[in-house]
Amino acid sequence: MRRFAPMIVLALAACSGGAPSPDAQPSASASAAPAPAVAPAPPAPPPVTAAARKVSEANDLYEFDYVYPAQAAAIPALKALLDKDLDEQKASLIKDAKDAAKDSKANDWPYHAYSFDMDWKVVADLPGWLSLSTIIGTYTGGAHPNYVFDAMVWDKAANRRLAAIDMFTSKAALKAAVLKPFCAGLDRARKLKRGDTWESDGSIDDFTRCVDPMDQTVILGSAGKKGFDRIGFLIAPYNAGPYAEGDYEVTVPVTPAVLAAVKPEYRGAFVGR
Repeated sequence: MRRFAPMIVLALAACSGGAPSPDAQPSASASAAPAPAVAPAPPAPPPVTAAARKVSEANDLYEFDYVYPAQAAAIPALKALLDKDLDEQKASLIKDAKDAAKDSKANDWPYHAYSFDMDWKVVADLPGWLSLSTIIGTYTGGAHPNYVFDAMVWDKAANRRLAAIDMFTSKAALKAAVLKPFCAGLDRARKLKRGDTWESDGSIDDFTRCVDPMDQTVILGSAGKKGFDRIGFLIAPYNAGPYAEGDYEVTVPVTPAVLAAVKPEYRGAFVGR
């Protein structure tokens, strides 16, 4: 802040209007000491940073992996939610693994370690929103491991978890807005895996016909970083093709039809393309 030195004025009595007496002395107030210097402000504390959390354990009974990113760890309520889920998933895995190992021993068959793997990834980190998705991999002694998807949108202002579909007026409204581009995208993805000669025949077989996008895991993404401008659909093995084909992912843009299906209170979070 800019500071100004006080102006000292000598008010001398001059009844006759003559010059001031050379013997005149400044008053006590005029000779006051200057104001003490202001102590400098303490330095600002360093920004609080958060670290991603990764828990990995492996033994003869089970294998457990759980990961979430620093962006999630930086939100206390979200961190608490994920930490609780981590503890619950681990406890459930240990219980199931112990029960299976006991049954294996009682029935004299080999036991293969159970496993659980969850790895949360950032889909979009916007000023008011954090969009996350994860693969949940499990193995419980079958012919092969399996995996599914999960996702969430964290509302930073309201400090709560939402599913992407919660931001739309209804599943039916979103489905009507995305069905045509979703089905076209799924056909393109199938051709990439099966070859250009493959054609969808519209049969009742889920491995050839278009599947319901609302039965898949819905995620919200942002290419422009200004708002949600695309919608992804994560399709687990067996939902749209045999296990050997793995999973599918179809992405569609946020069109005017999609915007019309967004609840009014969330319209500001979306950007049309």
